[in-house]
Amino acid sequence: MNAQSKITVTFLPDNKSASVKPGVSLLEAVRKAGIVLPTRCGGKAGCMMCKVSVESTEQAALRPPAEAEKRKLGSLLDEGVRLACQAAVWGDVRVRIPEDPLKAAVRRRLEAARRGEAEELW
Repeated sequence: MNAQSKITVTFLPDNKSASVKPGVSLLEAVRKAGIVLPTRCGGKAGCMMCKVSVESTEQAALRPPAEAEKRKLGSLLDEGVRLACQAAVWGDVRVRIPEDPLKAAVRRRLEAARRGEAEELW
């Protein structure tokens, strides 16, 4: 096995990585990295729950979007959004996983509490 046979996919903001073979989907790489990314359709581009973001400078490391992904995402593709179940890796890439809405709400409350901001609970 030569050095080119493995690709490193790094997931932000947690900075977790997975080493995968070329052609593996980002969804498979996410799971290998031990990250939970929800999906209901089993990787068929049906539920759109596995959206991730990839910087424009990193897009060349992914297989170009196929028709199903283009139809589902439309103009979001221009903003670097991809479906993890459809985007296959061709080279080392950094991918941003969106923050879970519940975790985001908890994080905001904790940050407000640290700053001493009173927040109405009722």
